[in-house]
Amino acid sequence: MKIEMHDVTIRELVDGYRDEGDDGVFGYGGRLDIRPPYQREFVYDEKKRMAVVDSVMNGFPLNVMYWVARADGGYEVMDGQQRTVSIGQFFGGDFSYDMRYFHNFEPEERERFLGYRLKVYFCSGTDAEKIRWFERINIACEELTSQEIRNAVYHGPWVTDAKRWFSKRNAPARKVAKNYVAAAFDRQGCLETAIQWFVGQKSDEAVREFMAIHQNDPDASELWSHFSNVITWIEAKFRHTSDRVKILKGLDWGALYAKYGKARLDVSKIEERTRQLLLDDEVESKRGIIPYLLTGEERHLHLRGFSDAQRRKMYERQGGVCPLCGRKFALEEMHADHVKPWCKGGQTTLENGQMLCHDCNWTKGKR
Repeated sequence: MKIEMHDVTIRELVDGYRDEGDDGVFGYGGRLDIRPPYQREFVYDEKKRMAVVDSVMNGFPLNVMYWVARADGGYEVMDGQQRTVSIGQFFGGDFSYDMRYFHNFEPEERERFLGYRLKVYFCSGTDAEKIRWFERINIACEELTSQEIRNAVYHGPWVTDAKRWFSKRNAPARKVAKNYVAAAFDRQGCLETAIQWFVGQKSDEAVREFMAIHQNDPDASELWSHFSNVITWIEAKFRHTSDRVKILKGLDWGALYAKYGKARLDVSKIEERTRQLLLDDEVESKRGIIPYLLTGEERHLHLRGFSDAQRRKMYERQGGVCPLCGRKFALEEMHADHVKPWCKGGQTTLENGQMLCHDCNWTKGKR
């Protein structure tokens, strides 16, 4: 890969600057593609945008940028998109610095801003070389997410269409799944989640294999269709009012749909039991209610256990003797047990507790 250092003034950079939203961001006389297919969406917050302008106005050095030469004579921003967009947005009047917009600057200040020289490496090489370099360089201390890296490696028509469904500002997924998907939409988290739901695995290898297979597909309609089916199932089977978001958001809905999507579920009984469990102080993990209702596995609920103080009192009450086998044990050799289990209405109280030896506790648990 060939790399050459150049000085580029902000005046040259913002010449013809335009932000067309989801259709791209351009500058440098229209020859610079600031957001090529493998780049992330803009993620700088107000504080970081201000820091970029502050560095420029004070003559502080910004980190070097990397542009990649294209066959058509234009360039792509490989590293520096967020700094570049921050500069372009300030020039265009999108935000102020020190309580003033660019058009409020004095002529000397405007010249100082426009005359600032950016250090830019002009690079040329194959697509594979560009991607490898992109994975290795750091972008303004904002590390790439795993899915952003995958989008870079497998960029093509499928990724472009998938981002339209799952990542763009007005993506349909944002509207229908915001209460169910916890991953960040702007950082490609929803797209990653959708793929994981589709393939039934969360491993990087499984997601990469899926994207490799579909890289040159004309669209991502199959993925969107499956994702929509999962969301439709959720909303048909579980009450999804605003007060339920905390127990619905971030569950492994893909796995639950794969296993129970075609099962006959009694919606009224699910709702009744959900209300009961939300009020049950023994249930410490309310997010585990839905998985528990579907699987019947109590581990999802993280049921309240006996405290150390309760364990000590029960041990002393029994004199260290296991009530089932009659043998005496040290405290650390015994386990706190509910005489009447939670599933039959038992609570975590001293009256409903006992200390059992390891063997008796294991035997009781297997009954």
